[in-house]
This record gives sequence, structure tokens and C-alpha cells, in this order.
Amino acid sequence: MTTFSYNFDTEVFRQKVSFPTGIFINNEFRKGSDATEIDVINPTTGKTITKVSEATKADVDDAVRAARKAFQTVWGLNMPGSDRSRLLGKLADLMEAHSDELAALEALDNGKTFGWAKTVDVTAAIECIRYYAGWADKVHGKTIETSEAKLAYTRHEPIGVAGQIIPWNFPLLMMTWKIGPALATGCAVVLKPSEFTPLSALRMCSLIQEAGFPAGVVNVVVGYGSTTGQAIAEHMDIDKVAFTGSTLVGRKIQEAAAKSNLKNVTLELGGKSPNIIFDDADLEQAVNWAAFGIFWNHGQACCAGSRIFVQEGIYDKFLEAFTKKALEIKLGDPFKQGSYQGPQVSQIQYDRIMAYIQSGKEQGAQVHVGGERFGTEGYWIKPTIFTNTTPDMKIVREEIFGPVGVVIKFQDEEDVVRQANDTTYGLAAAVFSQNITRALKVAHRLQAGTAWINCYNQIHCQVPFGGYKQSGVGRELGEYALENYTAVKAVHVNLGHTI
Repeated sequence: MTTFSYNFDTEVFRQKVSFPTGIFINNEFRKGSDATEIDVINPTTGKTITKVSEATKADVDDAVRAARKAFQTVWGLNMPGSDRSRLLGKLADLMEAHSDELAALEALDNGKTFGWAKTVDVTAAIECIRYYAGWADKVHGKTIETSEAKLAYTRHEPIGVAGQIIPWNFPLLMMTWKIGPALATGCAVVLKPSEFTPLSALRMCSLIQEAGFPAGVVNVVVGYGSTTGQAIAEHMDIDKVAFTGSTLVGRKIQEAAAKSNLKNVTLELGGKSPNIIFDDADLEQAVNWAAFGIFWNHGQACCAGSRIFVQEGIYDKFLEAFTKKALEIKLGDPFKQGSYQGPQVSQIQYDRIMAYIQSGKEQGAQVHVGGERFGTEGYWIKPTIFTNTTPDMKIVREEIFGPVGVVIKFQDEEDVVRQANDTTYGLAAAVFSQNITRALKVAHRLQAGTAWINCYNQIHCQVPFGGYKQSGVGRELGEYALENYTAVKAVHVNLGHTI
């Protein structure tokens, strides 16, 4: 079994960390069944950080067996919600105690800055676990009136074993989005982190052990999508699968689930979100939020505001200020003070983004800012703004998942609503206007699961998040997420009615 040891000696974090990186099944770390390993790459340099054990289909089978046994004996309906709440609360406390370490792992593994990882990713992850700790003993059914001779009520029972597949852009946060509602409702979990960013999930396994979760309740298997992910999606003894990632892979998971045991599926998929800026917007704030909307997390956010629609009356002023803002973004070492943007997560992602940039050039769009590599090693791309686009261009229609935005001029409400909704996606949208009536009216007309007004990328664990159209099925976060992990049973009691 592999162990990860690393001495962080940076200006923002100094500590030696060490923890096992084997497959985590039944509260134990072990080698994968084939004893193979996966290289974990530092995107800042392109060099190998460490190796972690690779899970295979046989390992998924073992993890599911462990989860099923736990669900049937020590978890689910066998443990009161108050006890599940206590364990989740303990996990949140341990995460808080190790928050700097978790942030450092995210920065090293993913390339995001330590500052962003600590203030956003880790903080929000802790809040998410605490939030669902509060829900664990509050998952209630209803008593339903039929007649005085009958009693009817519902039970919201845990659905069983949940297979969960998370992406690489917010590794720790996405893990908590998945395990929080699953564990609160009493489901047991088999979770697959991305092979690009497995370290924080594996560190969480040790914290789960320390918190006192029973063996088999949480199992973590790091592997490739085509093997481990597929094994989860088509497994006959997994009752529910939750996936966050691309729409293309989401389709494959839904198909595999349908062809196997028709397991319950929730999908949080891609986006090509419109950010609409009217001529009466607070221009300075609109520019700041627009930059945050597309360049935060290096553009690697499913809800990124990648289509920026600006009303023609302020288009030139906005573009000038937005250009200045983009040029001020500091790319640099994720462990240095003042760095805002780090590298893309992998060589694959870097190449994909650069191919989109080339496509934009070839299709006649103008690179207004950026469009180039930054530095000589790692996977860095300068913040990029395209102008002079047309609706048929790939950079306008397809999700790039990088620091690349298009700025598009519009005339009026009808024009921008038509353009904004002209997409196969529907994850998020934003409207900037000091006329709140207009802002609300437009927000209500946009086909998106989340609509921000005079802000962007504001996500809270209490508020549901998910998409319309090809941006997904179901909702994460809030009370709504509990529905993904429960089955509603109706119970009818005869109080004396005779035939």
C-alpha cells in the first residue's frame, strides 16, 4: 500500500503531511486488486507528486459489499439520525482542525491557490458537512388524512448504497456535496474521486476513520472513469448513482444505470452560462463580478459565466474596463501571497482549452486579450477574452472549462433573452442591472437552474444547485438534495374499516 509524505515549506503553509493513499474499503486502506498505481501530477510543474493505488472492477465489487453490509447492519435504519448527526459533526470538527492541510493538498493537487482553497473550498466543505449534520435527524414523512377509519403516513427511508463520482475542479468540496446528504439520510457510500486529484479525498478517509464512522459506511476507490466509474454506474447492487462532470460522461452513466438495475440517477453536468450586463448596471461592480465569474478557479467551474452579454450602450466602456481587469490578474505559484490564478489541472485540459482558443481564431473571432501559454512549465493559460464572435462558433456554443470568455453585444431584453437561452445547457445565469424589476423579470425568463442578480458564483450549502436541459438531472445542496437519497414509502393502516 502506498503512503504520501510531503514537506510543505512555503510562505503560506509549513508542515509535513503523511497519510495512506491506498484504496479505502471497510475502514481499511489496502492495495488495489491488481496492485497497480496512478501517478498524481503537480499541474504547476507537470511533475509527479506521488502514486496512489488504482481501483479496479473487483475493488468496486468489494466496496459495494462492504457498503451493503454496513447499510444492513450498523447504518441506515439501524442507526438513529441523532447518532449520524453526531458523527457528521465530528467529521466537520476534524476538517476544521486540519483545514490548512486540506487547503494545501487542494493547491498542490489541483493548482488552485492556497488562499482560495482555504477561504472557499475548505470553508464551504466544512459548512456543508455541518449543514447536513443538522438534517440527519430531521428527515420526516407525513401523516395523510384519508378517513377516520384509516391511517396513512409516509416514511422517507434511505435508498441504500450510493455510488458517487466526483470531478477534479473542486475535489474536497464536491466530495462533501455528495457524502453530506447521503450520510445524513442513512445511505452507505462508494465514492470515486478523479484520478487527477485524489489526495484530499484520501486524506478525508483518515478523518472519517478518526470520527468513528462504522466500517463500510464510506468507501473510496480511486480509478479511471472507463473502469472504476463504469463499474459503479452499471453495478447491480448500487441503488443510486450521483455524478458531477461533463454532459458527455453523464449520458454514459445514465445509459449504464438504465441498462443495469435502473438505479436512481442524479447528474450535475456542464454549462455555458450567460452573464447579462444591462446599460444601467453599476459598471465597476459588473466588471469585477464578470471577471470573477469566468476567471475564478482558472475558469474550471461548470457554472462559469463564459458568455458575457453587454448592452450596446456601455459595450465599449465595459470592454475597456474588463480588459484592464483581466490584465491585472496575477498568475503565479499557488503557495505565494497575491497569486490569483494557478494552472489548469492537467495536460489533457490544457490541450483541450488551447484547441478551443485555436478554433476561435480559425472561425474568425478576435482574441482581444490572452490566448497564450503562461510560463514554460506546467499547464498555465493566460486569461483570454474573445470578441467579434458569431452564435455558431464553438467557443460560443461549447463548454471550454478554462479561463476563456466571449463578450457579446446585445440590444434589448428580447434580444438578450433569445441569445442567452440559445444553448443546450441551462446550469446558471446572471443579470446585472440597478432596475431590480427588470433584473427579476429577465432572471425569471432565463432557462437555468440558478440565476444570480448583481453577483456571480455565489453558492451556499442551504440553496439548491443544478441545471435545466443538458446541464443535469436533480439538485445538489439544500433540503432538495435529501430527496436524491431517500425512497418514499406509503403505509396504510386499517383502523376498523370492514369490507
